[in-house]
Amino acid sequence: MSSESRVRIRGIYTTALTQLLTDEFGVVQASPPIQLRFDSEFETGEYDATVETTDDRQGVGVFGERSVVETVGERLAEIGIDTFHWHDPAPRGALFDGVVTETLGSGAVVTLGERDGFLPFRNIDRRIDEGDHVRVQVHNPAPPWSRDRPLLGTDVQVFGGVASLSKGVNRVVASAPDDASRRELARTTEMLPTDVPDEWGVRWEYGANEAEIGEMDAALSGAVERAETIENALGDSAETARGADAPQVIAKPDATAWLWFGRESRFELDNARREVTTTLPGHHRIKAADDSASAAVDFAEDLHEPGDEVPIGATLRQFGPEKDGEVFIDHGKPDGRCFSLGKGDVAQHDPESGKYTIRRKMQGSGTYDAIGTEREAGDVAITKFREGRWWYPTAYRSADGESKGTYVNICTPVELFPRSVRYVDLHVDVVKRPDGTVERVDDDELDSAVEAGHISEELAEKARSVAASVEKVLR
Repeated sequence: MSSESRVRIRGIYTTALTQLLTDEFGVVQASPPIQLRFDSEFETGEYDATVETTDDRQGVGVFGERSVVETVGERLAEIGIDTFHWHDPAPRGALFDGVVTETLGSGAVVTLGERDGFLPFRNIDRRIDEGDHVRVQVHNPAPPWSRDRPLLGTDVQVFGGVASLSKGVNRVVASAPDDASRRELARTTEMLPTDVPDEWGVRWEYGANEAEIGEMDAALSGAVERAETIENALGDSAETARGADAPQVIAKPDATAWLWFGRESRFELDNARREVTTTLPGHHRIKAADDSASAAVDFAEDLHEPGDEVPIGATLRQFGPEKDGEVFIDHGKPDGRCFSLGKGDVAQHDPESGKYTIRRKMQGSGTYDAIGTEREAGDVAITKFREGRWWYPTAYRSADGESKGTYVNICTPVELFPRSVRYVDLHVDVVKRPDGTVERVDDDELDSAVEAGHISEELAEKARSVAASVEKVLR
């Protein structure tokens, strides 16, 4: 899927909006349910604009590059007769010299010109009173129909879905599921050709966890360009008397648009969603009512998904591993034996796609089978399971996050239960060592199991085919 403009979509309208926008834009960072519904591989890099459902579920905000925000907003404004569309004069990331008009218990109301914002006292390091001038940035815009004002801060940021920057922060931070992943993202920053300007710190967002190195560098490069635009604007404003003409705009590196969907528009969104997946009449109307309504609608639609033998989403929500819970990995053998590989913590939990990540602390000593690296106290095994998949990978890492290799087990389709993950091992496996070498192992054990009558030739051929595919991907 390719397009000059790249859009990320989040929230209860995601399926419908992906269907409406995918022909004109490259949809990126798609969630697991969207990948499943569209049966497509989506790109994982930075977006030009992000479309996000508002907190009250009444519509969406569009944030990002001005031309893309305008084009997306115009397209979405055509959804229904009661769709309303506004451009925000106080977009995300905009910098203003504002004037305090009122002080409240926890912060100050600051006029930005066409809109007022709210500056919490915790976001400023000095006392401010009515009439004071203050330089602020819009960190969280608010839709025009909201009772909330845009949330302001005095620290300067560049916002992104893969890479963000913060002025005056000389460090790299990362949003990732565990400490090892965070350290890995931080180390990757040093490998990228893009240089971060002095006095700017990097924050890798969750989108960086799936991005390729080239995509990470492109995202960082784009963020640096926006940071330079802000720096130039701040330099220009410093040449004039600061705050003399407040309120005034210092910089608007990005744009924000808002769309409010009325009842008719929600039914039009239902129609778009219905082209992709089972959609109950009034799907978006019901979901817009309350957060708890979302779960009820999803459950009903899961049970009526055409063509699905098992409503996986509903099943795993009710009878799958619990978020932040613990599960045993029950490793079955073709000869009928079954033993546990140990108990692990549920580090990532996604019933909609059937994907779960299990994290285990390793005990004992020796070496990891077929990989050959040493097994030491403090090592961590991170295993990724997906309901129904014929294989699963386990990445071994040392206590400080260094890779000790990856072991991909070929098995019967994985099943995820409340307290355990279950499958039958099919002997043949694929390993990737820390130096990058890939090897397929234990074909002889598979052959022996066939000769012993423990595995049928048809099942063995399936195992060989899966192993070949995994080996090809890892090389």
